[in-house]
Amino acid sequence: MSKHHLSELPTGERVISERLPGVRSVALGLWIGAGSRDEPDSKAGVSHFIEHLLFKGTERYTAQEIAELFDELGGELNAATSRETTVVYARVPDNRLELALDVMADMVFRPSFAEVDSEREVVLEEIAMVEDTPHDLVHDIAAEAVFGGHPLGRPVIGRAEVISSVSRRALATYHDRAYVGERIVLAAAGNVRHERLVGLLEAHRDGSPADPDVRLPPRKPVRRLPPPGLRFQRKDTEQYHVCLSAPGLALGDERRFAASLLDAILGGSASSRLFQEIREKRGMAYSVYSYSSQYSDSGQIGLYVGTREDNLSECLEIAVAELSDLAGGNVRSEELARAKENLKGRLLLSLESTSNRMTRLGRATITDMPLLDVEEIVRRLEAVTGVEVAALADELLLPGRLSVAGIGPDEGAFRQAVARVDPELLSRAA
Repeated sequence: MSKHHLSELPTGERVISERLPGVRSVALGLWIGAGSRDEPDSKAGVSHFIEHLLFKGTERYTAQEIAELFDELGGELNAATSRETTVVYARVPDNRLELALDVMADMVFRPSFAEVDSEREVVLEEIAMVEDTPHDLVHDIAAEAVFGGHPLGRPVIGRAEVISSVSRRALATYHDRAYVGERIVLAAAGNVRHERLVGLLEAHRDGSPADPDVRLPPRKPVRRLPPPGLRFQRKDTEQYHVCLSAPGLALGDERRFAASLLDAILGGSASSRLFQEIREKRGMAYSVYSYSSQYSDSGQIGLYVGTREDNLSECLEIAVAELSDLAGGNVRSEELARAKENLKGRLLLSLESTSNRMTRLGRATITDMPLLDVEEIVRRLEAVTGVEVAALADELLLPGRLSVAGIGPDEGAFRQAVARVDPELLSRAA
C-alpha cells in the first residue's frame, strides 16, 4: 500500500494525500469537522443547507460556471453532510487538478450565499421527498428513539420550519464559525504530489489563523441517554418499515472490529442471518439488513426490515431470536470465518478506487482517528473471537436495550408486534 503524507498549514488546515502513480485521476475531498450535531435546535439543518449553497456560487464562480467547469473536466463533483462532518468531494483527471481544487476551495472558503431563497425551496423539496420515502425516514425516527432530545437524535437534513425561515445572514455567520482552519482537511488520492497539493491550498488561505473567538461552541457530549424509546408514524404504506436500534460504539472503541463482524454476521451480507432467515428461507421481506454508525463519543447499532402486516410480528420475533442467539454465545466458527473473509475482501476491493482511498484518508484525519494500514486492520479482524462478538451482542442488542421505530398504516398492529418481542417497552413508553 502506498504511503500517505500529512501536513498542516499555518492557518490550521491539514492536508493528507496518497500518491498512486499508476492512475490518471485524482480524488479530492475537502472535509469539514461540523455536522448536524453541532447545530443548536433553533438552527437544525443549517449544515445541510450550507452544503447546498456551496454550489450556488462563490466570489469568482457562478453556480452555472461551477457546473460547466466540472462537466468540461469530465469529473464528478458532489457533497454530503452527516451528523459530525461535511465533505465536498470530486474525482478529476490528474492534469486538471489545479482547476478543480481552485473551484472547490473557493466553494468551501468563499461561498457567495447567492440564491438562498431558490435553494431553500430545493431543500424543502428534499425534506418532503424523505417524508415520502419511509424506508429512509424510519432511520431518522429510530435515531430520535435512541438519542431522545440530544442533537444526535435530529435528522441531518433538517426541519422544514427552520429551513423556511433561516436568514442568509445566519447561514453566513454559521459558515464563518464552522469552516475554520483546524476543522478542515484536504484529502487526496491518485496521481498527485503532496507538496503541490499543499501549495495549491496555501494559495487560497490568507496566511493567518482564524480568530479563536469565532468558533462553534463545544459539542454537547453524550452522557446519559434516555431509556429505550418507542416511536411510530402513521402513513398509508403497503409495508411496515421498522428499525430495532440501540446505542452503539464510539469511533475510537477498540471493539469496533468485533462490531463490524457482528454486523456482517447479523445482517450485513447475503449470507447473514437476517437475510437468510427472513428473506431467503421465508420470503417475508425484500429488504432486511443491519447497520452501525460510529460518532466521536457514541454510536448507533440496529437492524431494519420492511414487510407487510401479515409478516410483521414474525419478522420481529425472528430478528430478536437471532439477536438473543448471538448474545447467548452461539457464534458459529464457520460464520465468523466467513464474516472475516467478507470484510477483508471488501476492504481490499475498496482500495482499487481512488475515491474510497481519499475517503479513508479524509474521514480518519477529520475525526482524529489513527490511519491503520491494511495489514493492521486484517490483523485486528483476525484476532477477534466468537466470544468477543457474542459479548458485544449481549451488551448492545438484547431486548430491553432496543428502541423500536416504525412507519405504517396501523399503530395498533405495530404495537401488537412489538408486544410480542418486548412487552415491557410498551409499558415504559406509555
